Amino acid sequence: MTTRTAAAAGQFYPSALDALSAQLDSFLTDEKKEKVIAAICPHAGYVYSGAVAGAVYSRLEIPKKVILLGPNHTGYGPQFSVMTEGAWEVPNGTLQVDTGLAEKIIKEVPFFTRDAAAHVYEHSLEVQIPFIARLRPDASIVPITMMPAMLDYLEKAGNAIASAIMEEDEEVLIIVSSDMSHYLPDSTTRKKDSLAIEKILALDPRGLLDTVTENMISMCGYIPAITMLYAAKMLGAGIGELVRYDTSASASGDYEQVVGYAGIIIK
Repeated sequence: MTTRTAAAAGQFYPSALDALSAQLDSFLTDEKKEKVIAAICPHAGYVYSGAVAGAVYSRLEIPKKVILLGPNHTGYGPQFSVMTEGAWEVPNGTLQVDTGLAEKIIKEVPFFTRDAAAHVYEHSLEVQIPFIARLRPDASIVPITMMPAMLDYLEKAGNAIASAIMEEDEEVLIIVSSDMSHYLPDSTTRKKDSLAIEKILALDPRGLLDTVTENMISMCGYIPAITMLYAAKMLGAGIGELVRYDTSASASGDYEQVVGYAGIIIK
């Protein structure tokens, strides 16, 4: 059984356990936990996006099983890569891949591929793992990376994920890893991101695709987000809530080239 070792530790978050634990604790607050269908969290370096991610994770009652959907930044592996076995190791814990749930997802659609190559260096899902390990160390995960695809593929992918979840005897949480607009002025970033966020909160996957495309919004995880919205609707989602929004300017002081971060829950 393969263990995926941390590729982003020391870059996106601390590699030393004490430093990582302290940073996670600084982001997490004592909020009332709730069961949700899905969440969207950013995946930049913790110094920039950790507070937004922490605001979301502080609200989540994390179940034993978590499906992680993220963009493929590296280009390695197939278009839809599902890691079906092994474990993910980060400085504060090791989470097992849920083979049974992964196989249920794959059997639903032919274009999901059993693959580990796409995940070896990809940071988008890895940066979620320390938060999950901190809050639910016994969780199992299904890591899925996605490249751009036609809308009907994303609808089929979302429905496949929802169908697999409905076969489970226990709760399953979907977490989408995505940053929002990249390297624009702060005011422009906030305006563009608000358009995409509006469609997510309205649970409108087609609207999100059209909005991202027409307004050239450089939201890196819009493909996973669209897929999640289809799944969430099939699972009975009724409302989306923006938990927190910010840009990298809050940490860097640079308001000319920022990245946007949105923390959203779907319930």
